[in-house]
Parts: sequence; structure tokens; C-alpha cells
Amino acid sequence: MTVYLLDERHVFPPPERAPPAGPIAVGGDLHPDRLVLAYSMGIFPWYGPGEPIQWHSPDPRMVLLADELRVPRSVRRVRRKGRFRLTLDAAFARVVDACASAPRPGQAGTWITGEMKAAYVELHRRGLAHSAETWRDERLVGGLYGVSLGAAFFGESMYAEEPEASKVALVALAEQLRRWGIRLIDCQVYTEHLARFGAQEWPRRAFLAALREAIEEPTRPGPWRFDPPEEQS
Repeated sequence: MTVYLLDERHVFPPPERAPPAGPIAVGGDLHPDRLVLAYSMGIFPWYGPGEPIQWHSPDPRMVLLADELRVPRSVRRVRRKGRFRLTLDAAFARVVDACASAPRPGQAGTWITGEMKAAYVELHRRGLAHSAETWRDERLVGGLYGVSLGAAFFGESMYAEEPEASKVALVALAEQLRRWGIRLIDCQVYTEHLARFGAQEWPRRAFLAALREAIEEPTRPGPWRFDPPEEQS
């Protein structure tokens, strides 16, 4: 399988040429324009500290449709109790830092390098990367972040310091995305955790076809805010 070596040009090979697992390309940089192009094509960066930048488009692809979200019973209970306060785009850099430092089973380190953090913070500044935060009083206890283009949201990472904190953020974000007409949520690769919320593995060709349609829709720029309760239905 061919792995392409990128240079300073902001171009990628067709994602259909990517292996089912493993990179389609290496090299290049994390310039915001390159990242936007990559996501619009169904490609994302994923690599470890000290490694060259690696670009992936796995097959199958884990996808959650916002209007097919399943809310686990434990999350419904927590929401009814009103334990947490939820925000959007209120602490983006802090959420990225927390995701980078969160322990991951089976992983010795993090793929969220300093270079990656700087790139996504710049995307956030441009209104294209977003975070959902969970607070206990004034303490940040969970959240997630990702990129949004057109009618698609590309989830990157999530973390929790208290039980259900990141799950509550995910549910609230997915519900808000549905209200905005942002239906396609890219979860990248399978996890049992995401499957509990209704995410499913799609053949790459199906994901890319849906993505091409979603990208044609207008992008909702940041900063994002949750709709007022009276508008949530």
C-alpha cells in the first residue's frame, strides 16, 4: 500500500486510496488551511510524540448521526439531577490540555502534542474548532473538542474528571448540533463507549459520500453557545 509523502503544498491523495488502518500520507504541517482541507476530505492527523505527522482515513469509519443519538440511562439520571453546568467554547484550550493529560487505557502517552494543540487553538480562533465543557460549580470537570465544517462535526477527544462528565457534554453537544442541522458527527474509529450512544461503523465510501453532502452546507462559525432552554425542543 502506497503511503504518500507530503510537502509544503496543501494537497492530499484521494482518501479512497488509504489503507483500512494506518496512514495514507506522512509529513506536511498542521497549518489551519491544510487541516481544513484534510477534514473536508475525510482525513485527519493522528501520530505520537517524536513521530512525523501521519494522516488517516480509516475504513470502516465510526459515525454518529445527531438525530439517532441514544442517551444511556446513567446519563439521563445525571442530567435530571442538574449536577453539572454546561457551556460551549468557554474554555477550549483548557479542554485540549485536559484531553492531552488524561490517562488512556493501553496508551503510554498522548497524540495531542504541543504542535497539535497550537494548531487546534488557531482553528478555534478562526471559529472552526469548538469545545463543550462540563463544570461542577466553577471547576472544569469534563469536556470534548472537535472541528466543524458545513453540516459535519469531527470529534477529536474527550475527558472526564468526574463520572459521566464527558458523556453529559457529548449528549448536550449532539442535541445542539441536531437543532442547528449539523447531523453528521465523525467519531473516527470504533470504541464501545461511542457505540453506547448510537455511533456505528460505516464503510468509508458511505462516510465520504455523506461528508461531501455535509460540506456543501454553510459552516456555523464560533464562538458557539447553547440555545436558551425555551428554544430547546
